Amino acid sequence: MSSKKALITGISGQDGSYLSEYLLSLGYEVSGIIRRNSTPEHQESRIHHLDDRITTFYGDMLDISSLEKVLQIVQPDEIYNLAAQSHVRISFDIPHFTANTNALGALSLLEAYRKICPQAKFYQASSSEMFGNSVDGDGFQRELTAMHPVSPYGCSKLFAYSIVRNYRKAYKLHACNGILFNHESERRGSNFVTNKIVKAAVRIKLGLQDNLVLGNMDSFRDWGHSKDYVRAMHLILNQDKADDFVVSTGQTHSVRELCYYVFNVLGMNYKDYVIQDPKFMRPEELAYLKGDSSKIRNLGWQPYYTFETLMDEMIEHWIKVYKK
Repeated sequence: MSSKKALITGISGQDGSYLSEYLLSLGYEVSGIIRRNSTPEHQESRIHHLDDRITTFYGDMLDISSLEKVLQIVQPDEIYNLAAQSHVRISFDIPHFTANTNALGALSLLEAYRKICPQAKFYQASSSEMFGNSVDGDGFQRELTAMHPVSPYGCSKLFAYSIVRNYRKAYKLHACNGILFNHESERRGSNFVTNKIVKAAVRIKLGLQDNLVLGNMDSFRDWGHSKDYVRAMHLILNQDKADDFVVSTGQTHSVRELCYYVFNVLGMNYKDYVIQDPKFMRPEELAYLKGDSSKIRNLGWQPYYTFETLMDEMIEHWIKVYKK
């Protein structure tokens, strides 16, 4: 039997790199789309170690002809749409680009998929940001929780989520949504709050910087590890019936708690180094996220990492980097 073929948009991102590794370990042929930028050293840094095992193509979510061309060449069995303008705070600065990439980009890929390889299975990277400040009475967000996003990012993701559901029903496509809560790793961009805090704390400990500037420290998030969440993506896509699933740890921590934990592991008190700056606040804040992932846990998925082991791994990574 020939191996399954997967196509990943956003393959050079945190999730794309871990998903590539996971699918390769299962015997897949893996291809991916990379958006061209002027510093190629950066754009493929997370997947350099896979160069001889994956195939990459230049393409862009805003260029439907490039998407169609890649689907024609690859003829994938599985499509994972992970490409996005993925920074929530920055989505307020570039709302049009965020909406075009995340919403219309997903629609373009769905159209190309419907026309070229409708027998394939399609995974859409949906987000807990779609819930906004909507929380069920028991303090959780789940598949049936009302969605009222509070950022251009969240709104763009809600369109993509909805159009995937629409195409699933209208065209009988195997198209699924993974509603993933925040997930991090050492491969996360340094302007995301987890890696920003860990990296800065290590630098402060080693005398390389003096303080850390943050925005809202009292927002609560449900943080997991990207490695755990890419396993969930594959599981979601490989159910007999296409459906939508929340993926989360079910635990929530504030940015303040995160600072306390990371600085404490390094033998410091975060209060001596952290400064708050309104510049890093969002025009409309999202206060609280905590996901109920019992639906996917009933399929056998569970996270291997805890909040603490995730942070410990990230701390160890940055210590190694700066001690070099």
